[in-house]
Amino acid sequence: METLNMSSKEISRLEVMQKLSEKRMSQKEAGVILDLSTRQVKRLLKRYKQQGAGGLISKQRGRQSNNRLAETVQKKALDLLKSKYKGFGPTLAHEKLVEKEKLKISDESVRKIMIAEGLWKSRKLKKIITHQLRERRACFGELVQIDGSPHDWFEGRAAACTLLVFIDDATGKLLQLQFADSESFFSYSQAAEGYFRRYGKPTAFYSDKHSIFRVSQPSAGAGDAITQFGRAMQELNIQIICANTP
Repeated sequence: METLNMSSKEISRLEVMQKLSEKRMSQKEAGVILDLSTRQVKRLLKRYKQQGAGGLISKQRGRQSNNRLAETVQKKALDLLKSKYKGFGPTLAHEKLVEKEKLKISDESVRKIMIAEGLWKSRKLKKIITHQLRERRACFGELVQIDGSPHDWFEGRAAACTLLVFIDDATGKLLQLQFADSESFFSYSQAAEGYFRRYGKPTAFYSDKHSIFRVSQPSAGAGDAITQFGRAMQELNIQIICANTP
């Protein structure tokens, strides 16, 4: 009897393929579980039916990559990067390694070696800015986050629309969900009315800087100008807070 060495990922695929073969699962469900497209699931199922569990094992296991850098070249490059070319950027270091040291190595390999050894940081990593998280409010209903998400929510069965969402800041609970044609004064007013009837008035609404909530035109003058929705909330003694970060 043949013994198969399978990874946890391959074992999961085997379990799903068994259920598919026994008609206990649809191909769509299998795709969601395995994070594969329906076409990939079909190919996998065909291979399983033809070869059994062995057909699910990666053919690349145990093989060395064709692009794998020779260990001797990698070691020599690393020694030079830490000594003779210390402080060089990847591009210049690659030029020196190829022209002066006659090493057969790609610029991408040099960059990867330098990052792995902490000899260089990419610009993307250098520009990462850590924002301090805003502390959640203490009480339910004190602050309600509101936003709209335009999307093809009905997957072509109806026109694309916007989902208006109201989330309690203290608990993270979804309090109001409503489909609308777009983000507008009327759609947000209607959604707010539905929220008020269920939960009463919050102390404040927390939103992005959409024109529904914030006057953005330069001609609006000093920052005391408010939008139509903001004026309506002001009449109800509800503050509008616009976030400075996404």
